[in-house]
Order: sequence, then C-alpha cells, then structure tokens
Amino acid sequence: MKLYSSVGPNPRVVRMFMAERGIDIETVEVDIMGGENLGDSYKQLNPSAQTPCLVLDDGTAISEITVICQYLDEISEGESLVGSTPEESAETRMWNRRIDVRILEPMSLAFRSAEALALFENRCHVIPQAADDLKATVQENWQWLDGLMAGNSFICGERFTLADIQLFIFADFGNLIGQGIPAECKNLLAWFERVAGRPSFAASVHPSEAG
Repeated sequence: MKLYSSVGPNPRVVRMFMAERGIDIETVEVDIMGGENLGDSYKQLNPSAQTPCLVLDDGTAISEITVICQYLDEISEGESLVGSTPEESAETRMWNRRIDVRILEPMSLAFRSAEALALFENRCHVIPQAADDLKATVQENWQWLDGLMAGNSFICGERFTLADIQLFIFADFGNLIGQGIPAECKNLLAWFERVAGRPSFAASVHPSEAG
C-alpha cells in the first residue's frame, strides 16, 4: 500500500490515526501548494483532487479520511479505534458524521472563502460572502458540543476513538485560523488538552510544519 499525503489537516488525521494504531505505510508526498493534486496523474487516483489517498496493492484507490482510517482499522490487529462491537462502531461513525457536518465542513469552507481565498478561488467553489456566517456556525457548534461533553473524557464517553482524532486535528487547525474552541467551552478545552498529551499528536505533524 501507499499513502499519498501532504500538508493540511485531512492527511494529519490519518497520520495521527496510524500513529495510535502503530501502522506504518509507505508515504508519497503530494505538493498541494504547488497544485500537484490538480494534475491528471493524481486525479486518476482521486478524482476529487484531494489528499490523502490510500492506494492498495491491487491498485484500488481509497479516499476520504474516515473511510481510509476505518479500512486500516479493520485490516490491522490490535485495539480498534472505531469499535469492537457493532454498537460501538455505530456510535463512532455517528459522531464522525456529526463532527464533519457541524464543524469540519463549515470551518474548511470559511477558511477557503476568507483567509485562503487567493489559494482556493481558482481550485474550488468558494463563498466569500458567506464566510462570516460559516465561522459563526462553527462557533455555535463548539458550544453545542461542549454541553454534550460534560462528564465525558472523550467524544464517545470513555472510549478514545477516530472521532476524537478527527475533531482534535481540526480543533488544532482552527486555533491557527481563528476558529478554535472558544474560551468558555471548558469541557472541550479540557478534552483538547487530554488528547494533546498523546504521543500520536506529535507524530501527526508534517515535517514542513514542525517547530
């Protein structure tokens, strides 16, 4: 297998997941800043022109971060980060979906439509006039999630899962772009510190972003 990776929060989710699970895969760097992902060669692997992308030994290409992580989880030995029962797996996937729709998607679109507009305006559809509303949506949903985290160590109660990894990486990214966890969200801030203390956090950092 080969993992086509790059800078950015999406590939970092997969790197942190792999570090947690002790998975080592040959990695191919894709220069997304230079537009390598927009070329025909890469788009043959992933028509969405996004990273990461996992290419199996038979040539099958798998994209989307939660799908890649879930696949690696299923084929690897050791404690699952998705769930050891159908019920646990359903709970994790439910939270991955909620996190994606309520926080990750509006955060990413707001960033592309505002601070990173010059980079993305010719790469994908952006909505500059909606950027402020998208940022407000993210902040509202941090507040929503903070209330649900009361008394929980992690997103799925006491289980550390893929949902925590996904949200943590984007919370860390949000800190860099002005969309991080609000200061009044004490439950989420305590959760963030718990996850930040895991060795997989440092292992997820891209070499070009280290230091």
